[in-house]
Amino acid sequence: MNLFNSDSKSSDEPLYNIGLVSRMTNIPVATLRVWERRYGFPKSTRTPGGHRLCSEKEVMRLRWVKARVDEGMQTGQAVRALQHLEQEGRFPEAPFAPLPVMPSPPPPDPSFSVFRDRLLEVLLVHDTQQADRLLGQLLSLYSMEDLVLEVIGPTLYHIGQAWHDGEISVATEHLASNFLRQHLLMWMSTGPIPFAGVMPTILACAPEEWHEGSLMMLGVLLRRLRWPVAYLGQSVPLPDLGALVRQIKAPAVVFVAMTDKPLPLLREWPKHLPETVYGNKLIVGFGGHAFIEKPEWREQIPGVFLGETLRQGAQTLDQLLRAAVHPSL
Repeated sequence: MNLFNSDSKSSDEPLYNIGLVSRMTNIPVATLRVWERRYGFPKSTRTPGGHRLCSEKEVMRLRWVKARVDEGMQTGQAVRALQHLEQEGRFPEAPFAPLPVMPSPPPPDPSFSVFRDRLLEVLLVHDTQQADRLLGQLLSLYSMEDLVLEVIGPTLYHIGQAWHDGEISVATEHLASNFLRQHLLMWMSTGPIPFAGVMPTILACAPEEWHEGSLMMLGVLLRRLRWPVAYLGQSVPLPDLGALVRQIKAPAVVFVAMTDKPLPLLREWPKHLPETVYGNKLIVGFGGHAFIEKPEWREQIPGVFLGETLRQGAQTLDQLLRAAVHPSL
């Protein structure tokens, strides 16, 4: 089964810095630079700071060329062979491995704190253009996972805390938070090419839960792992969710509860998906701050507690989906 949808427009989105491309393809950075200078391959774009960014499509092209070089073909011949196939409209199909599983937490890096402080500073003075430039710089230096978990998440928290403490107005909180939410939604829709033939995992806030930042970040992390997602957002009624699960035949549903109020309501989800209780293979996972503050609720909600952090949640869900949808992976 071909797991890649080569028609996806997201494949041309420049996302990966040269260091990440090197790790994804197992081609040294120095070799990539030589190939670009000598053959004009791979194609890359430059950030305002001069950093190279490659698309998912270029990563796939690099993997194909490397496979030919490993088989004994000269690099120039491999590049010309690739170009010939592309000119004929026959992009080479190959059994590419999926991206690695969710990376481990990075070692402590003081620059994350500097970037968080700077991003918060420019957002609270309403300078969204500078915030855009800063995010572009971060994407050229770090992986998307690290950007989301180490910079975006903490910044969203501090924005909310500043509003709670009366340090900023509602208008400023909305402007800053929505700026980051818009980027998370964009990254969720323009991630790596998703597995073909796999229905989307449904992501929903529990009923009466209005805090959706963590759910958005989880959606980005899942898309980085190539899983398609259907993002529903805030306070989803369980009857409506049950109907949608049946309509699109979703392989998994994830609920997030950040506060206590939704927990008794969330406990009732099997009533709206009764077939799941009787042997259906639907994966139902849940997580959020409420389950950290009140861990006793982990045993009261049917389904799988995904973990205490977003990184753990993405890893757990990735493993469950691989076992259920693609055991060969």
